[in-house]
Amino acid sequence: MRRSVTLLEVILVLASMCEAQWAIGSSSHCTQTSPREVRPHSVTITEFGAVGDGVTLNTKAFQNAIFYLNSFTDKGGAQLFVPAGRWLTGSFELISHLTLLLDKDAVILGSTHSDDWPVIDPLPSYGRGRELPGGRHRSLIYGRNLTDVIITGDNGTIDGQGNVWWNWFRNGTLNYTRPHLVELMNSTGVIVSNLTFLNSPFWTIHPVYCSEVVVQDVTILAPLDSPNTDGINPDSSDDVCIEDCYISTGDDLISIKSGWDEYGISYARPSSNIIIRRIAGQTSSSSGIAIGSEMSGGVSEVHAESLQFFNSKTGIRIKTSPGRGGYVRNVYVSDVDLTDVKMAIRLTGNYGEHPDASYDPKALPDINKITFKDIRGDNISVAGLLEGIEGDNFVDICLSNITLNVTSSSPWNCSFIRGYSDSVSPDTCEPLRDRIFPHHSSSCYHISDDLQTQSDRKQQSWLMPRLSFSFTII
Repeated sequence: MRRSVTLLEVILVLASMCEAQWAIGSSSHCTQTSPREVRPHSVTITEFGAVGDGVTLNTKAFQNAIFYLNSFTDKGGAQLFVPAGRWLTGSFELISHLTLLLDKDAVILGSTHSDDWPVIDPLPSYGRGRELPGGRHRSLIYGRNLTDVIITGDNGTIDGQGNVWWNWFRNGTLNYTRPHLVELMNSTGVIVSNLTFLNSPFWTIHPVYCSEVVVQDVTILAPLDSPNTDGINPDSSDDVCIEDCYISTGDDLISIKSGWDEYGISYARPSSNIIIRRIAGQTSSSSGIAIGSEMSGGVSEVHAESLQFFNSKTGIRIKTSPGRGGYVRNVYVSDVDLTDVKMAIRLTGNYGEHPDASYDPKALPDINKITFKDIRGDNISVAGLLEGIEGDNFVDICLSNITLNVTSSSPWNCSFIRGYSDSVSPDTCEPLRDRIFPHHSSSCYHISDDLQTQSDRKQQSWLMPRLSFSFTII
């Protein structure tokens, strides 16, 4: 009964989002016209001995099927079909030019035994596991150095059965950082679409060091008290499109990252050109959309629009700290509806959390040209808590056309912030009260004609020929 109510809620929210899309027709978009490529070779997981009873471990079947399909990577690619059933498995690794296709009644279940999730090296931009020094458990569905990978289905399900991992985390009995549900590394041309993801042990979908990534029409669910079950985390990745998703988890719904302190600074792989559109969901402990706190490689050109967050701690948040270095700039968030959210906007300059004692506290982040526009909120506790860093002000923070029904008598709290505003209710804090128009509009990041032309040309070059997508900024 509980899951049925949740799915009904999803349907109602997504229906309301469809009504809103007409109002933002001139905004950034990345519309998929075909969910799949036709692969000339296809097999079914049962051909390799898999049993869909939810009890039999099918790791070898997945590994053997993908080993067999590897011979077709230079012959137009291949498809692995997962039919109806409950397919228990440990971690398995994908190959290039592969479609992993799930039937609508297929459920891939993650094993509850940690030995079925191998330990691999830490990410070089993190220097260690995110939770513990040393390695990390490999994700359930994993790939590296790949080209042209599609993970899709008729709303089939991938369930990480994360409760056992959450308990190990809470009890302090983990030896290594928990695994993600899906992680693609150093890969190009990735599509994740038309699936439901449940109960990830840690972050759910994690493209890292990737380019040309589309995550579309997915539902991500985990209990609101589950630890660190972020929804979608593009990490040191570029040309990313995330749209038409419902996410309800125990941490940030979407979090953009690019490495941690001295390791991220050294690796120097930014996240850039990221479009987020038509996202709805809730998180009682974290943010609808976050940038950071690991952002040491830099984050820029982020466009997020048509967002609906409810029953959540924070709407939009940027997190950083002395020692991070890097930058967050050219961020544009617009057309946001918030309901029963404790804090609408939050900028945090002293988030803390460092991988080790070797970070440089003088490595200060550069936060500038951040625009929040067309935001509406009902039953909001605090409009904004905007805290920069002493000696390292966050600058060109721009607020425009924001109306929030706030219950606090002190709706805004700002420090070490400089910027501008127009049409903000309740009135914003003193450092942001200079008007944007007519004198400061050039200081506020916005989508210019020049950016449109460059983005259209670049994105169409990788999306249109292969996938029949359009991915433009207007």
